[in-house]
Amino acid sequence: MNVVTLLRGLAVDVGAPVVAYYVLHLLGASDWVALFASTLVAALRIVWVAARRRSLDLFATVTLVVFGLGLILSFVSGDPRFLLLKDSFVTGAVGLTFLATVLVGDRPLTLAARQGWSPAEAEELGEEYRTDKGVRRGYRFTSTVWGVGLLAEAAIRVPLVYLLPIDGMVGLSTAMLVAVLVGLSVWTVRWAARVRRSST
Repeated sequence: MNVVTLLRGLAVDVGAPVVAYYVLHLLGASDWVALFASTLVAALRIVWVAARRRSLDLFATVTLVVFGLGLILSFVSGDPRFLLLKDSFVTGAVGLTFLATVLVGDRPLTLAARQGWSPAEAEELGEEYRTDKGVRRGYRFTSTVWGVGLLAEAAIRVPLVYLLPIDGMVGLSTAMLVAVLVGLSVWTVRWAARVRRSST
C-alpha cells in the first residue's frame, strides 16, 4: 500500500470535512453550521466520485454518515459535554462500520477506501481480493484493527469528557482523533510493507 496514496485519500475523505468544521468554528460559526458544512463537503466528494466512476465510494459514504450523525446529535442537547461525547458516538460508529464490513459483506472498508483513493486500480484491486486468500485476510485484518482502534479511542474519550475541563477537552478530543488516524495509517503502511517483504 503506497503511503502517499493512503495519506492523500485520508486527507480528502476525512481531512477535508474536518478542516471545514474547524475553520468555520475558528471563524465563529455555531457547531450546527460547522457540522452542516462538513456534511456538505463529504456529500460533494461522494457526488464527484459517483459522477466520475458511476459508483459510490464506500469510505466517503461512511464519512458522510459520520458527519450527518454528528449533525443530528447536535440537536439533541445543548450541553457542551454532550457535544464532546458526540465525537465518541461518531468515532465509535466508524469503528463499528469497519468491523461490520469484516463480519458481513464482501468488501472490508480498507479495501473500499483503497479503491476509492486509487480509482484507476479499483477493478484490479477487487479482482485481487476475490482470487487471493492472503489478500483477503490482509484487508479483513487491517479493517479489524482500524475498527478496534477507533472503538478504543471512542471509549477512552467518554470518561475524559467528565474528568477534564471543557476548554481543555475540546483540543484534546481533536488531538486524540488525529493521533489515532495517523497512528493507524502508519501501522497499516508498515504492516503492508512487512507482509510484502515476507512474501518475496
